[in-house]
Amino acid sequence: MTSKKEISVLTFTFKILTICGCWPPNSWTSRYKRIMYDIYTILIVSLINTFTLSQLMDLILSVDNADDFTENFYVTLAMLVSCCKMFSLLRNRTNVAMLINVLMKKPCRPIEHDEIEIRQKFDKFVQSNTLYYATLVELTCAFALVSSIFKDYRKHRLSFRAWLPFNYSSPTLFRIAYAHQSISLTAGSVLQIACDSLICGLLMHICSQLEILECHLKKIVDKPHFLRECIVQHTCIIQFALMVNEKFRFIITVQFLVSMLVVCFNLHQLTQTSVLSAKYIQIVLYMFCMLTQISFYCWYGNEVQLKSRQLVSNVFKMDWFTLDHPMQKTLLIIMTRSMLPIEFTGAYVISMNLASFVSLLKTSYSAYNILQQMR
Repeated sequence: MTSKKEISVLTFTFKILTICGCWPPNSWTSRYKRIMYDIYTILIVSLINTFTLSQLMDLILSVDNADDFTENFYVTLAMLVSCCKMFSLLRNRTNVAMLINVLMKKPCRPIEHDEIEIRQKFDKFVQSNTLYYATLVELTCAFALVSSIFKDYRKHRLSFRAWLPFNYSSPTLFRIAYAHQSISLTAGSVLQIACDSLICGLLMHICSQLEILECHLKKIVDKPHFLRECIVQHTCIIQFALMVNEKFRFIITVQFLVSMLVVCFNLHQLTQTSVLSAKYIQIVLYMFCMLTQISFYCWYGNEVQLKSRQLVSNVFKMDWFTLDHPMQKTLLIIMTRSMLPIEFTGAYVISMNLASFVSLLKTSYSAYNILQQMR
């Protein structure tokens, strides 16, 4: 269990995690409140999984043409990712607490004023980006639900294709099924925001640690005893990055594959939809969300890679020639290790960088062209 102090990093992200049932509030220490939150978590898991299952069953039992398959498939993929992220967050709850604990303790905890400013700068950057991303996702979700009310609800149709084990022709059952889809979609979108902002936030705090390390290294000319702390901190940063990559590798892999498929099928959907219709705008917004989502992973992963590489040149720019020979050798070891950058990967082969983002777009477009030719 983490204390209130330990989650002062990524505070906004942990509030979103609490909303989607993945992180119990630290103030809820009583057994009764913990049980209530566990029930809430089970409710969220049930909503997301039953909605995803109904879409999968529709694909298996009801879909009989390419257009119906495409209409269902891109939403099903998004909900499958939400299910994967939910289970990953619940399974890694202890690991997330441990990662945050590492950032709040030595050697990663900033002590001096300039180091604290560096952490606050990165934390504010993560919070603002999370807010913009959350606004985009929820606006897309709200547009889909509002347009569905005017288009589908009045015609006694569900917002999304789904197979249900009961006949929802009666008004009461229809309203229950309609509300189930709306609430599940909203919960899934909040869950996506929570997981993405957590992973990207941890990546940015690796960048902040590298910048704090550079700040430390610049002080060793006047304070030689800092060098030992720098070695320990550099080792801790590398181990922290490896742990983040290991714990969230599965999610990164799934996100890459699903993003590629969604972009491909959305392009196909756009060619079959009249321009400026509600459905067309909904698909465009959804694809923009998906591209923003995967670009976050690639951008932050690229930043970590660049920052770890930059450490070599920053060390070389120091007044290292004024240091004694043992200290110069130690700096050389740090530089040698930094020549192998910190790299985040999915499935051990997909690198999280801007080159991978461009490759994903090219692959999606190639798959779309194949679909068009087959059609």
